[in-house]
Amino acid sequence: LVPFAGWSLPLHYGQGHLQSHLHTRRRCSLFDVSHMPPHPLRYRRRGGTWVYGRDRVRFMESLVVGDIAELKPGQGTLTLLTNERGGIVDDLIVTNASEDRLYVVSNASCADKDLAIMRGRAAELQATGSDIHLEVSDNALLALQGSPSMARVLQAGLSDDLAKLSFMNSITTTVFGVPSCRVTRCGYTGEDGVEISVPAGRAVELAERLLGIPEVWPAGLAARDSLRLEAGLCLYGNDIDETTTPAEAGLMWTLGKRRRAAMDFPGAAIIMAQVKEKPKRKPAPVAGEGAGATGPRSPPHIPMSLGTVTSGCPSPSLGKNIAMGYVEAAHSRAGTALTVEVRKKQHPALVTKMPFVPTQYYMAK
Repeated sequence: LVPFAGWSLPLHYGQGHLQSHLHTRRRCSLFDVSHMPPHPLRYRRRGGTWVYGRDRVRFMESLVVGDIAELKPGQGTLTLLTNERGGIVDDLIVTNASEDRLYVVSNASCADKDLAIMRGRAAELQATGSDIHLEVSDNALLALQGSPSMARVLQAGLSDDLAKLSFMNSITTTVFGVPSCRVTRCGYTGEDGVEISVPAGRAVELAERLLGIPEVWPAGLAARDSLRLEAGLCLYGNDIDETTTPAEAGLMWTLGKRRRAAMDFPGAAIIMAQVKEKPKRKPAPVAGEGAGATGPRSPPHIPMSLGTVTSGCPSPSLGKNIAMGYVEAAHSRAGTALTVEVRKKQHPALVTKMPFVPTQYYMAK
């Protein structure tokens, strides 16, 4: 167990990090991603807030860069909560849960500050007559991840047809006898997977039911970190933070066309000016046979010849070391040779392309 955001979280289980990582890629694993009280299970990722009221879309778009108005019922999107300097306060998933509410999911380490920002903004708009109401969810969250086993395993416990559920879409259904679960086809591994929001009082029951299936293994924080890095997914606090803008982080794809034109989100003038002038630094995925590894979740900022590494680890899938960081824009092209300093030793590395391992996200036909 290791400390994270005030909780003790499982780094790995009995089978170890390497085998757990590879099992997720080849079959499927269960991650406990709950963090908010009074959950019987604790892990990493997401705490949820419901947003109600006729002005819920306008409220949400006053905080984030995404086009929330275009979301269809059941559809979600990754978006960024930004500050007036254009910095990334958090990366969120916002889902159009139904005709009368949105569901907003935060990083565990950012949940308190995100909720404070949302409550403050809601109060401002309510004072001018806007119809907005926030409600914090106390559900637990389980993530079942892995291609192709996940779909087969989960389908056995669903009455709904999982083949009709596309990436970043969700349904409310019964899962292995547990009613009122929200199943969202998404995850943090790059594999086909789901996150299951489950009533807290039945979370252990559902977890034990899933882990009773032989091909489902429990997976911890170490595998979650190496899987997300192979998939080219950012870790908040390491790869992005309040000093990083979407333009610098290569995340401008999260900005809808309408939002770019309207420039009505926090920090819009700074972010769009960077796009026009080109950022001075850019993301640099690097790989090298000789580069030493950093520890899961707590990589030091390792100096590169022209920038900084923000995350790094050995890649179990590729058998070499990989890292994510930032370099001067002129040296960010794939194939550029860099020197990475690890434990005061110099190692050759090359800028490569993201993701390191191809993703397996499911798109319904």
